[in-house]
Amino acid sequence: MGNESSRLTVYFEDPFWIGIFECFSDGKLSAAKVTFGAEPKDYEVYEFTLKHYYGLRFSPAVAAVVKETKRNPKRMQREVKKQLQNNGTGTKSQQALKLQQEQNKQTRKVKSREKKLAEAERMFELKQHKKKEKHKGH
Repeated sequence: MGNESSRLTVYFEDPFWIGIFECFSDGKLSAAKVTFGAEPKDYEVYEFTLKHYYGLRFSPAVAAVVKETKRNPKRMQREVKKQLQNNGTGTKSQQALKLQQEQNKQTRKVKSREKKLAEAERMFELKQHKKKEKHKGH
């Protein structure tokens, strides 16, 4: 089994606070987007992660390169500070979320088409039934 890691990025996208969960597994990246609404506190984000992480719908996996090397602690602190100042999502995450959005769109189209056809069939059957009732001669 390969390396697995997760990352959560919370940022402000007017007018809501957005959280992006990124999951790296076996060289592939999956992402899930969560809208928090008002600015979440640290403990609220932690609580949300504990309660709802396994219920998140992650996007299909996209190929991504994850390099893990040992780092200097001071350098890690600088990188964390830089990430905290960095707003927005990574391009790979955006691609994964866009792919998920397109798949949801396709399933929604299929369902609505089936529903429309079923309704048309029902109406046709109802008209046929009424037509037969008229000719029975009470």
